Amino acid sequence: MHDLAELWAEGLLRSPVVDVRPLSGGITSTMLALTTAAGDQAVLRLMTNEPWRTHGAELTSREHETQLMLAATAIPAPRSIALDADGRHAGEAAHLMTLLPGVVDAGRTSDEDLTTVAHLLAAIHDLDPDPRPRTYQSWAYPSKYVVPAWAREPEAWERAFAILGQDPPAYDGVFLHRDFAPRNLLWSGRAISGIVDWVETSWGPAWLDVAHFRTMLAVGHGTEVADRFAATYVRLTGREPQPYFDVMDVVGLLPAPGRTPFLTEPGELVRLESHLLSLL
Repeated sequence: MHDLAELWAEGLLRSPVVDVRPLSGGITSTMLALTTAAGDQAVLRLMTNEPWRTHGAELTSREHETQLMLAATAIPAPRSIALDADGRHAGEAAHLMTLLPGVVDAGRTSDEDLTTVAHLLAAIHDLDPDPRPRTYQSWAYPSKYVVPAWAREPEAWERAFAILGQDPPAYDGVFLHRDFAPRNLLWSGRAISGIVDWVETSWGPAWLDVAHFRTMLAVGHGTEVADRFAATYVRLTGREPQPYFDVMDVVGLLPAPGRTPFLTEPGELVRLESHLLSLL
């Protein structure tokens, strides 16, 4: 563990840290579960990974402010304990928060589970914080408009790039998690006990959150599961699909020039392209 970060956390938790456990799934950050001599537990986010490290102050501040707002809601999010946005005390931009119960289970694809997820997402979208967060940013920026070398249907990717070259459709803005994905949900039995990773919170089209969860379902389990989730969300909310944002999300998973690809497993890449073909 980073010595400065441990000392900073110990001072805030008012007890020596006696156990440090790395948490899996962190892409932007080093995520550590801390246990103190007093038996208290917390999670420490350290913005150690580029390109997010460069924007660590902004990202940790956004998560901190969002969790403060969510403390007054029924959304099962962590509660912020302390923020060191400039890394003055922890050595890196750091956010200390509560540890939630539950486990990540990306295999939850039954109709019951997808309905549970859709209810949670609808509740998030119903929030109207004041002030509102920043307007969403697309992850499908033009430098990604390159047909991947592994593509079996290059014309489909060209069509996707052409679609994104047009203006996005009009939408009614809602509060977005903006990285709503199976890896960010914690399950305890049949219930979702937590939703984590609030650094990308935004204001924008509801379907952008639906699209991202749908894409990750398609990558892991195929388009049929992704379509069932989308249909469940539409049934619960009455909101209409906006396929433009589905395409945006798929292209957003392509690597930027010089960056390590987010997806590398051949089966995942095949399923991603199959999902794109279904959208087109």
